[in-house]
Amino acid sequence: MGEPGREEYEIHSFDAETQRLLKTALKEPGAVDLEKVANVIVDQSLKDCMFSKEAGRICYTIIQVNNMPMMALVNPVYDCLFRLAQPDSLHKEEEVDCLVLQLHRIGEQLEKMNGQRMDELFGLLRDGFLLQDGLSSLSQLLLLELIEFRAAGWRTTPAAQKYYYSEVSD
Repeated sequence: MGEPGREEYEIHSFDAETQRLLKTALKEPGAVDLEKVANVIVDQSLKDCMFSKEAGRICYTIIQVNNMPMMALVNPVYDCLFRLAQPDSLHKEEEVDCLVLQLHRIGEQLEKMNGQRMDELFGLLRDGFLLQDGLSSLSQLLLLELIEFRAAGWRTTPAAQKYYYSEVSD
């Protein structure tokens, strides 16, 4: 299953003007104020945790597909990731999966741009893994894999890959 096309984003909940802003950002990011785009995405993500996954996809497209400088989006992306690292989100496998997916995609770049915030984020993730009661086995496995992934320099070792994938398939 590949990345969605640029037209397939779930932005219909926004008013017409905001939808145009987001569509323009996805097609021609240089033609819009990326700080305004980032604020819209963060505000919606903080109101609706389920939108955080979509927010990550939108930001990923703006950054990766369009080869745009990421600086304007670093803090808003971190804000979304911090929201997904909160205890209530860590109890939802879909949100943990979203968090892990986004950090696998852009974690290394985010860390290069603001290592202190990445340290803070991983402090939350470590505490969530160690201290949160009631996390599902899958959420614990995903968090542990993510912590190990960063510790290995944002690379997966063959041994870790074999361990984590054999655990998921069992």
